[in-house]
Amino acid sequence: MIAVSDSAFLTPEAYLELEEKSNIKHEYIDGQVYAMAGTTDIHNTIALNLALLIRNHFRGSGCRVYFADIKAKLEKRNRFYYPDIIVTCDPKDRETPTYKRFPKLIIEVLSESTEGFDRGDKFNDYQTLDSLEEYVLVNSKHQRVETFYRNEQGLWVLQTYTPDDQTFELKSINLTATFTDLYDNVELEAVTEKPELI
Repeated sequence: MIAVSDSAFLTPEAYLELEEKSNIKHEYIDGQVYAMAGTTDIHNTIALNLALLIRNHFRGSGCRVYFADIKAKLEKRNRFYYPDIIVTCDPKDRETPTYKRFPKLIIEVLSESTEGFDRGDKFNDYQTLDSLEEYVLVNSKHQRVETFYRNEQGLWVLQTYTPDDQTFELKSINLTATFTDLYDNVELEAVTEKPELI
């Protein structure tokens, strides 16, 4: 993310109004706006594959899946983020066409420029959403899925999946999917093993 202005403070209402007219997406953090970097074909393909898997899983239900251009509003932290995928089953989220306040599941596809933020401050911010049951990080360099699921005690439990598992589970929406479908039409760089030190 790149700060657009260090001095201009925007209210959430002013941000939403400007964002509606902007050709570039910006995230909003406590009065400041940050331009978002573009994405890659690998990142986009992975996110689209996953959005379609979830969409097909929800066909005929009251739940909705949103891909790339819908914001998550975090009222407790005064932030708007653009997750790669948002899933909401709350009818109140139909009242706001450009952002959602009650997501059940948020998914981020990791990239080198955003991985630290997605794992750190952004995840910390997302945890303020009472409705959020699961936060998922999908790797775009290697086939790996990390799910953080909020258990009954309110603790976030990490589960890591790799191709050895063949499938991964999104507990919040009761979906089991394959790595083959997730990484369909995606060519990842070959992983070279590090030589052993003698």
